[in-house]
Amino acid sequence: MSHTIADMPEGFGGEGFFATSLSKAIGLARANSIWPLPFATSCCGIEFMATMGSNYDLARFGMERMSFSPRQADLLMVMGTIAKKMGPVLKQVYTQMAEPKWVIAVGACASSGGIFDTYSVLQGIDKVIPVDVYVPGCPPRPEQIIDGILKIQELVKHEPLRRRYSPEYQHLLEKYQIA
Repeated sequence: MSHTIADMPEGFGGEGFFATSLSKAIGLARANSIWPLPFATSCCGIEFMATMGSNYDLARFGMERMSFSPRQADLLMVMGTIAKKMGPVLKQVYTQMAEPKWVIAVGACASSGGIFDTYSVLQGIDKVIPVDVYVPGCPPRPEQIIDGILKIQELVKHEPLRRRYSPEYQHLLEKYQIA
């Protein structure tokens, strides 16, 4: 069994020391300790279960602990068909999460409504909450879900600490009517 060690952030090193910026160190720590909240409603949730299994082992990316409380999660993983009646519930779950928080839309239904172009299905969760990464597929394979997680980790690792307080981010929250 081989172990992978996270790459060091940019910095200066020498005999017995290493120095980097605080934001890079925090980004590295955050990226390797994400606590996901799975919001699974249909077949994409089954693929996510396979991703958590021993063959794919999502825990090796620092996601050992699934959180089923929004107050203890920082990654909302929406998987499957979301009915329009569930939109306010999804938004409430998102607003209950502490900052910083990220969202991944897994599968065609969460990303765009999928094959269900009907009056009752939300045509993409980005109609009610902001999305950081979209994972395509119907349903996506575990490898695709892992690729989406790796993209989230890169985003988390390189996100500036002050981005959440920027005027652009505040405008995004106002767009979604999130205070």
